[in-house]
Amino acid sequence: MPPMAQRHPTIFQTYAERAEQPGTAPLAAYLLRLIHIKRTNLCVSADVNTTTELLRVAEEVGDHICVLKTHADIIDDFGDKTIRGLNEISRRKKFLVFEDRKFGDIGSTLQQQYTRGPLAIVKWAPIVNAALFPGPAIITALSEAAQKAIAAHNTSVSTDISASPAISLVDSAQDDESTAGDDDDGPAEQSEVEEDDDDDRKSRKHSVVSVSTTISTKTEAISPQPSLRPSFARSASSEDGAENAAAQLAELGPPPFHRALLLLAQMSSAGNLFTPEYTQACVDNARQNREFVMGFIAQRGLNEKEGDNFITMTPGVQLSAGGDAMGQQYNTPRKVVGEGGTDIIIVGRGVLKAEDRQKAALEYRKQGWIAYEERIRAGRKL
Repeated sequence: MPPMAQRHPTIFQTYAERAEQPGTAPLAAYLLRLIHIKRTNLCVSADVNTTTELLRVAEEVGDHICVLKTHADIIDDFGDKTIRGLNEISRRKKFLVFEDRKFGDIGSTLQQQYTRGPLAIVKWAPIVNAALFPGPAIITALSEAAQKAIAAHNTSVSTDISASPAISLVDSAQDDESTAGDDDDGPAEQSEVEEDDDDDRKSRKHSVVSVSTTISTKTEAISPQPSLRPSFARSASSEDGAENAAAQLAELGPPPFHRALLLLAQMSSAGNLFTPEYTQACVDNARQNREFVMGFIAQRGLNEKEGDNFITMTPGVQLSAGGDAMGQQYNTPRKVVGEGGTDIIIVGRGVLKAEDRQKAALEYRKQGWIAYEERIRAGRKL
């Protein structure tokens, strides 16, 4: 790792300052602003098996996170109830959803994995990730699928059916039946029946049914949240930011309807085969697709060249370093954020297995933010 003075400028910029950089993708800019206002760089990995448990985790930790990471394919009863509940909680508690799908197939297959089937991920998860092993076309394929989904979201079709005059065939049939069945006084004379039928036909008019179809389009604002005010971009340690967080979150509004990709550039498991050459290929291809590639899953910040402003999320974070029996290696928030330059810490079992998940999430939130503030202060001293 290079000396502090030689590290990339984004290491020492606040999240708000980075959100203002030109060329930052809409969803990335929104996430950076959300992190700054909410004062949390924590993502909780909700590796649970039922909709009820997933929504419970979201409720318990939602106030303390910027992102909730999901594995939809391990939810036994995943369906519309899951999606509706997750959308409602994420909008109310202000966090983004990241589906950890790890796409890694040929283009036509992964487009269907992304948009179809019981998961239909593109409809509800703003962020997904993919490995670059199949080649750069994986980025293009996912981007095209996302754009089609946005276009479909922005187009609505409505059909109006009206009849004039409003005469019900059912009512007509009922009238006929009641007339035929009204025989208390015996059968009517033939001439009377014919006369009644003639009068009935004269009183009835043909019903004209009209069908009109309206296709309307709407364009989602690229950045629906208001422009940053000068006070908004101040240091994240400002007391004003904490006091006005609720008002600023309300002003920020919901996220833009965009989709973004994280490239799986590095892993935290022991003995993984992610070579430096592969990691560099991820960075190179991300630079060529900045409008869709938000950043990376990696063990350190990968911004290297001028203009780089990618967001790095790092899994395998616990308050005490160590590992498990399956090769997972844990690092502390201070190590990955302060030393490695990571932007968002991903915590799974450290929160999920805690007796009080809310309390555990709050502690990780504090530690991740302290590491970030220390990094910013160190940069200001250079």
